[in-house]
Parts: sequence; C-alpha cells; structure tokens
Amino acid sequence: MKYRLETSRPAKVRFDLEQDLNPQQRAAVLADPGYLLVLAGAGTGKTRTLTYRVAHLVARGAPPDRIMLVTFTNRAAREMLSRVEGLLAVDMGRCLAGTFHHVGHRILRQHGEAIGLSPDFGILDPEDARTLLSAIVSELGLEKLTARRFPQPKVLANLISLATGTCTPLAQVLRERTPQLLEQLPTIERVARDFAARKRQLNVCDFDDLLALWHALLTSPETEAARQDLRGAVDHVLVDEYQDINALQGALCDEMAARCGSLTCVGDDAQSIYSFRGADFAQIHRFADRHPGARVLELTLNYRSTPQILSLANRSIEHNLHQHRKHLKAVSPSGPVPAVLPLRDVFQQAEFVAQRVLELHHDRNLPLRDMAVLYRNHSHSLELQVELGRRQIPFAVRSGVRFFEQAHVKDVVAYLRARENPQDQLAWIRLLRLWPGIGARKAAALAEQLAPVDVANTPDPDAVLREAAGRARGRAKDALATLAKLWTRLRTPELADPGATIRAVVEAHYADYAQRAFPNAEARTEDLTHLASYASTYDSAREFLAQVALVQGITAESVTGADAPDDHLQLSTIHQAKGLEWTACFVLWLADGRFPTRQALRTPESEEEERRLFYVAATRAAEELYLCYPTLEDTRQGPARLLRPSRFLAELDRPPAVFERWEVEEVPADPPER
Repeated sequence: MKYRLETSRPAKVRFDLEQDLNPQQRAAVLADPGYLLVLAGAGTGKTRTLTYRVAHLVARGAPPDRIMLVTFTNRAAREMLSRVEGLLAVDMGRCLAGTFHHVGHRILRQHGEAIGLSPDFGILDPEDARTLLSAIVSELGLEKLTARRFPQPKVLANLISLATGTCTPLAQVLRERTPQLLEQLPTIERVARDFAARKRQLNVCDFDDLLALWHALLTSPETEAARQDLRGAVDHVLVDEYQDINALQGALCDEMAARCGSLTCVGDDAQSIYSFRGADFAQIHRFADRHPGARVLELTLNYRSTPQILSLANRSIEHNLHQHRKHLKAVSPSGPVPAVLPLRDVFQQAEFVAQRVLELHHDRNLPLRDMAVLYRNHSHSLELQVELGRRQIPFAVRSGVRFFEQAHVKDVVAYLRARENPQDQLAWIRLLRLWPGIGARKAAALAEQLAPVDVANTPDPDAVLREAAGRARGRAKDALATLAKLWTRLRTPELADPGATIRAVVEAHYADYAQRAFPNAEARTEDLTHLASYASTYDSAREFLAQVALVQGITAESVTGADAPDDHLQLSTIHQAKGLEWTACFVLWLADGRFPTRQALRTPESEEEERRLFYVAATRAAEELYLCYPTLEDTRQGPARLLRPSRFLAELDRPPAVFERWEVEEVPADPPER
C-alpha cells in the first residue's frame, strides 16, 4: 500500500548561480555585504538579480527576519520572497519586506510608543486625510476670510506631502511648485500645523506619517533605545527601484543600515522620471559620495530590445551630463531600424498610427495588446482616440481615463453643452458647482430655474443668473455675478467657435479654479489648450459636441480579427508605462515645446529628466519603434505654426544612423467591396 502525502514544499530546490545568472548579475549577487549600488539598465533582469541577492544572503546564513527588503509595491515583495522560498525551501514570512509604508507601519506598531504614538493608532487613507483637512479649513473659516479662493484639500494634501517627502520647508515647496499660492503661505502653514496636531489628537497617521514618524524614531534624541533596537534588528537592507525614492526614503535607508553597514540599492538613474512626485535624483546619483568606499556595479545586458532600438536609446541618453554612464548591449537578435515620421499635422499622425496598428495586427498577426502608443501628456492622445474610435479599433488607456472622460475636460465641455442646449440640467449643475459658494443643493435648485422641465419656453440664462446673483450672499453673490457676465460673453458671435469658447472659459475662470482644485493644474490647463485647438477644427460647437459624445460612447469591440475580448491597443503616458514592454511602440508628439515641454526647458536639470523620459519610452519597445511628430499646428489664430522636431530626435541625427526617416505619402483609400 502506498500513501500519497500532499506537500507544499517545492518539488525541486535549485539554486545554480552559474546557470541562472549572467556574469554581471552574478557579480552583483555575490558581492560581499556592504554599501552596494547596482545600476540595472532597462530590461537587464533587475528583479531577478535582487531576488537572487536575497537568496544568496539567506543561503550564507542570514536569518530571514533580519533582512529588510523594500520594494515599490507589496506585490513585488511577495513575488520576490516566494521566488526565494522556491530556490531555498525556506520560510521567508518573517522577512521585513514590502513598500516603505508597509515596513513603516510594522515598525510603528512595535516602537511607536517611544514617540507618543499609541499601538492601536488608526491609518487615514488619502480620502480620509482630505476630509480632515477640509474640516480644519471649514472650522477656521478660511474659505470666507481669504480674499482669493483657498486651495482645495487635494491640493493642500499634495503640498504637505511634498514637503514631508522632500524634507523641505512648506514655504520652499510653494515657491518652487505653486508660486501663485505664496500670498496665502501663512494660512497654509497654519492649516498644516493644525492638521498635524489633529492627527495626534485622534491617534491616527496618514501615509506620510508612517515614514516621517519612522524617521523620527531613528533620529530623535529622545528615542535612543528605540533607535538601537531598530538598527540592531537588521543585518541587511535591500532597496528596489532606488531611482524613484525621495529624500525621506533615502534617509530611512541610510539610517536603517547605519549599524550593519549592508545596504544594497538597485535602480537605474537613466530612468529617474518622477521628480514631480518628489523623487530625488541625487539619492542614486550621489550614492557613492554619501557612502565612501561603496561598490557600484552595472547590469547592461538587455534581454528586451533589439540592437537597433538600444543603439538609439544609448545615443540619446549619452547627452545627459549628470548620470552614471553605461552602455546597454542587446541579447535579442537584429530587428527593424527605428522609424522617425514627420507628419503633416496631428490628424495625419493619428491616421498613421491607426493604419500601422491594423497592418501589424492583420498582416503580422500581432495582438493589439502587444502594441502601445506612448505620449508625454494625456492631451497628446486626443486626436488618436477619436481616430481609433472611428476605425473601431479597441483601445485601453493605461491607469487612467480616456481623454474626453477626464474631469477637467468634462467641466469645460459642460459650458458648451449648456450653451448649445439650455435644457441640459446636468451640464448646468456641473458648471455651477465649479464656482465658489455654490454647493450641490444650490446648483441643483438653480439648474431647475435655468432648465425647467415643465415650461414651453426656456428662460434667458443671463437674466436667471443676474437675478440669482442679486439674491445670493457671500461668495456665491460674486461668483454668480461673474458667471452672468461670462455667460453673456459666451453668447456673442465672436465666441461661436467652440475652441474660442473653451479658451474664454479657461481664461475667465477655469485656470484659476484648476490651480486650487488639482495638484497637477499646469498639465490640466495644457490639456485644455490642446482641446481648444482641436475644437476649433470643427465648424460648429454642436458638431464638436456630437463627436465628443460619440467618442465617449464607442466601446470599439468589433474590430475585425481582434484576438479576444480583452485584446486592446494600449495607450499610456510614458510615466505610466515605466517597467512595461511591448513588441511595437509608437511615441507621439515629438516636437520641441511638447516633448520636451516648454516648462522642462527652463532648467538643465528638468531638460535632462525629459531626456530620461524619452529614453524610457524608447526602451519599452522590444522589436519595432515609431517616433512621430506633426510638422504643422493649425490654431485658427492665423497662419499654421511650423513645429520643429524634438531636440531628442535632432541630436540623434548623425552618423552612423540609428533611425530611418519615413516619408508619408497620402493615397486615396480603396473603395469598399460591394
């Protein structure tokens, strides 16, 4: 008789560094404990190397519970530890692993009392934090006392978070990020102080506190015992995606490794692209300066892209002065030369991408999900989304909403909807709620007056708004009076053009509203500038609104030959695409002033970050890369504007060639078969 025992133990334990790793990866894994920076280029097996580094340390006798592994997602940490368990047949459950916030939470539960934090403290998610900020603003009466509209909780939370993460005074954050709010600095600082005090009173922490209070445990004179316990509990600190950490996270890594002296950081300075979130490029760039004697190793064997794509990427990034210089080498076989496409305008750019996607899909049997269109800003995909909908090509916008479904776009389009169809109550409610002093109930009541259901003749909106302004009090009175004047202007013949209407709304009201409503107000305002130019290509506002409605309603599931219901072309900003790869990639709007952006050209540091962003875009492609830019921009404000190709393309244009220039010739489409 045989008895079958079901076991979760791996069937075979295999830990063969010679067979599993290339020489560069092996050198990083086997390096003696100490201060080690592993510069892992795109597609070079960064995760594999870090996983084997952990496994090697455990195999040499390091207890799992004395290893701290910090990753940028908890899922990544779980996958790494699971892989280590598979390699060694050991339990890694007690390893201090996860995101910075996850690790900080565990530490504060154990040691928080040393800084006056109760072990049963609660955690505020971002929405809870904004609610608390809103309550503080309301209690202080700031919305009524300030001469200008006070920043909304989302903006306040973002500013406070940036100050915490960058270890920078709030005043400096405002000077660098939102100078238009400097006049309200004393009030904003008061709100920040009250916010911190209220969290302590309520025995709660927000996400930033999980790091800031962890750092306080490691640095405060009053927490010497806790500091010694924390440092003494860790023999090795390992950090993934090191190029994306902020100053506070960098300080936490250094403090936790201060006793053991074993700090392994893996990242790629050439892919440091998140300064707008507070990421500190100096952490990876000056690692050896902060840790004299540190070893710096490179991973340069790329398993993703063809030699042709890497030649282009290498040449581009070499123009950055501030970097750890390295040269990626391809393992993959040769492929097509990247293509640069000067196109007449944004509409021809959209047509080219749509047609080429279909050619690759039908002629080469390439699934749509294996292709991606990448761009600097969401507005750069506007015309393409319309063209894809027209051709019934299914697409998905990665980690975001489609262009016309974004809040700021729908806000401004609501003005057009209400003007063209005064009976549209929903449009009235949406635009009214954008004005100070007008809440949900007041907006709904006023919308019923502007667009009554049971009357034969719709009342004159100008008169209704003026009358409402006369009855209103406080901020609502001034807001409605201003809206009434704006509405009168929007109905004049010179603003019949939908693009002109959008520009007028942004200039008169929405640009100011965006500064107080959105942390990324500048990007959203740029979206609206692009939207206005696009809207001006339509003969009437009604025609434009019809197109917007059609694009929003199209599911585009019926493209001929789509492999599966979930087979969609991927659309993504480059920031959202980092860490991913596709067989074929299209990069849009490579025109100077758009990519790189005008704002990025103000300083050498920001221009270099834009070049790193271009490098990230290029290295997402495995086999085919198409770099596109329009040559003319029609703004309906005079002659078409000639656009120059991006400097990132111009600086590539020298022997030996790393791209080929395609000339696009328009030919009549074949008539449909009868």
